[in-house]
Amino acid sequence: MKDPRYSALARVLVHHSMRVLRGDKVLIEAFDIPTDFTAELIGQVHTAGGLPLATTYQQPVLRALFNAATAEQMTLLGQVEKSRMEAMQCYCGVRGSHNITELSDVPPEKMNLYERNWWTPVHQDVRVRKTRWVVLRWPTPSMAQAAGMSTEAFEDFYFRVCAEVDYGRMEKAMDPLVELMRKTDRVRITGPGTELDFSIKGIPAIACFGRSNIPDGEVFTAPVRDSIEGTLQYNCDTLYRGTLFSNVRLVFKAGKIVDASCNGKAQTAKLNTILDSDEGARYIGEWSLAMNPQILQPMKDILFDEKIAGSFHMTPGEAYDDADNGNHSQIHWDMVCIQRPDYGGGEIRFDGDIVRKDGIFTRPELAGLNPDRLGAT
Repeated sequence: MKDPRYSALARVLVHHSMRVLRGDKVLIEAFDIPTDFTAELIGQVHTAGGLPLATTYQQPVLRALFNAATAEQMTLLGQVEKSRMEAMQCYCGVRGSHNITELSDVPPEKMNLYERNWWTPVHQDVRVRKTRWVVLRWPTPSMAQAAGMSTEAFEDFYFRVCAEVDYGRMEKAMDPLVELMRKTDRVRITGPGTELDFSIKGIPAIACFGRSNIPDGEVFTAPVRDSIEGTLQYNCDTLYRGTLFSNVRLVFKAGKIVDASCNGKAQTAKLNTILDSDEGARYIGEWSLAMNPQILQPMKDILFDEKIAGSFHMTPGEAYDDADNGNHSQIHWDMVCIQRPDYGGGEIRFDGDIVRKDGIFTRPELAGLNPDRLGAT
């Protein structure tokens, strides 16, 4: 029997997120997810009048492919995938993982070949910039384990957060924050181990309410590239290239990460290897305030963790076109800091005035973004 939650989620993705129109070519990429959901997506795209294309992947196969990578091979794959992506109007990527560290032993130079020759030209240059796209994770036992939940409880949480959020209500509540950020010059963030100053003057603020990510709930911009000064101590584990990093600490001078550390010498060395991928990897391409009322704890999955109520993320690497500060890189690494009291608290000030304290927006016009107003359960 088909799970009715599959249909509800597929409708959100096809009609709200991608906004599929008659005649749209829609690429579906399914990574280790149930075939029934891939089939449901195909059916929903067809019903909307779109032309569905689907490709399925398995993480162990991708690991073997990356381990065998050569520049010639990845260049060819990038050219083929770029040509296909350029023919699309919409894209949906649904990623499951039976082992969240499946790619942890792929050598960095191999991952660089993939990111430089496949990921960047296909996804950053075409998919993000030229299609109506949405990406999301799929609930697997490994995700439930990372979240500290039973598989059944995690699935219930996942479908509630992904398919039952009132994104229209969220969109309206975000408008005052977008307007305030557009008027702001200086931002100051303080908290345990964190004292950071930067400018967002002249950089657009973008509301995210279920168009490109599911689940969603953030307003992002980017710092003026060379403006960041100070120290930032993250308090959420961050998973990148199949490796889990804890207690990441970054020190900035004139916008550049001049010191980066985390738990353990080996992890710190790996962190710095990634930040040395190219010049832009040591500069910030995104800063975002998050407010999804139903996501409260980190679960080592960035599409969820970057939406945690009362958190922000500061992202080394590539800037988005719609909030472009001129920073370009093959990496885009969202790292999260929660500022609610249970995580040590903290303040965010715009041009000297407190905007959010201990994870709660303090200005009256922003109160609609707090969990009690957005519908926490």
